[in-house]
Amino acid sequence: MRWACILFPQLAMDGVLRQRSDADAPLVLLAGTAQRRRLQAVNPAARALGLKPGQSLTAAQALSQHFATAEYDPAAIERWQQLLAAWGYRFSAQVSLHYPRCLLLEVQSSLGLFGPWPRFEARLREELTALGFQHRITVAPNPAAARVLANAHDGLAVGDETLHQALAPLPVERLGFSREASSAFARMGVRNLAQLLALPRDGLAKRFPAEVLSQLDTLLGQRPLALAFYRPPDRFEARIELNFEVESHQALLFPLRRLTADLATYLAGRDSGVQRFVLYLEHRNRPASQVPVGLLSAEREAAMLFELTRGRLEQQQLPEPVLAVRLVARDLPPFVPEHQRLFEERPQQSLPWEQLRERLRARLGDDAVQGLGARADHRPEQAWSSQSADVALPPCGPRPGWLLAEPQPLREGSVQVQAGPERIESGWWDGGDVRRDYYRVETRAGQRGWAFRTVGNDGPLLLHGWFA
Repeated sequence: MRWACILFPQLAMDGVLRQRSDADAPLVLLAGTAQRRRLQAVNPAARALGLKPGQSLTAAQALSQHFATAEYDPAAIERWQQLLAAWGYRFSAQVSLHYPRCLLLEVQSSLGLFGPWPRFEARLREELTALGFQHRITVAPNPAAARVLANAHDGLAVGDETLHQALAPLPVERLGFSREASSAFARMGVRNLAQLLALPRDGLAKRFPAEVLSQLDTLLGQRPLALAFYRPPDRFEARIELNFEVESHQALLFPLRRLTADLATYLAGRDSGVQRFVLYLEHRNRPASQVPVGLLSAEREAAMLFELTRGRLEQQQLPEPVLAVRLVARDLPPFVPEHQRLFEERPQQSLPWEQLRERLRARLGDDAVQGLGARADHRPEQAWSSQSADVALPPCGPRPGWLLAEPQPLREGSVQVQAGPERIESGWWDGGDVRRDYYRVETRAGQRGWAFRTVGNDGPLLLHGWFA
């Protein structure tokens, strides 16, 4: 087996920056009590101002006033890890969050699907960059070795033959030992794994806890690491708190795009779609406004979800300024991709009917897009009704696609009868009783029509519709 470890060195900062449209502006994350606020993390723009983690907020403000602040939220870090696990689940059935701020993937089983590791790695990096998360990736024969190699390397891939050589120069403080064990090794003059492995094993067993030898065996692949594997939940929920009170729809588009992109990422990992979800707009002095989005079929494309939600949002009046945006999706049916032709003539000008239908419904309203449905009535003028666009037409025999508003008499000899008569007697219960004999006719020009004569009437045929 081969395990990839994806380390996120600034997960908390990336989680905040990806929610901001000004990601390049100076930003610091604050922690500590209200009396002693300190900088937990800083982005590169803030570091350029002389700010660094561990400083007090007072000292940072003495250096510069031109930086934004946000709260360091451990719960948010957990949510980002869950999102990343859902993303990784589309590439491997064995995904683990065993280590903090890390994602473990078993990739050996996925190489046949995603290609050799260099190509697979490039795809992982491309998607993580698009999601807005900085990362380091290493590959090793076991997850523990992959994790410790990520402390010192990025892009390193080792096999069973080169594992010992790659681990040997690593400092002991980066091998996953406890702080007490690492300090003891430092006092002994043991600086790296190679020197540690040169010590007698029975001596280590006497002087150190059993966890030290256990960690050594796990790193070298001699002892398996017990992992709890990720399983995607049955609902999706994400929230973005805005930096200021938003009073226009336009300012809500950036967080909306991020929320729908995260939903699409979650759905792709779960191999499902979404059919109904709700966008909540949170206010200060009143309950959250709800923007329900209902689809006629499951979707999961990020651009489509954003477009549909945007259409619904623009129809919503904002009763108060918006402080936060939350998206909740519970109806997550299986997703069946559309079967498309191998050679599409003009793919840039074509749009699947399902997507066009959803866009029209989002822009114009649920009742604006209608289809035709058949009613249980034999009278042609009563047999059709406008229904929801997803209602399929049942088979009802040969009927013209175009019915005239008023039947028109035909001149004798202008048409030739092809089939008939077909008698229709109906409508006695509502006062619209009809008794007609219908014929399929054809004109001299080749047009095919549907005409009738009232039973007991010897007058001319009345044209009621045209066949396509």
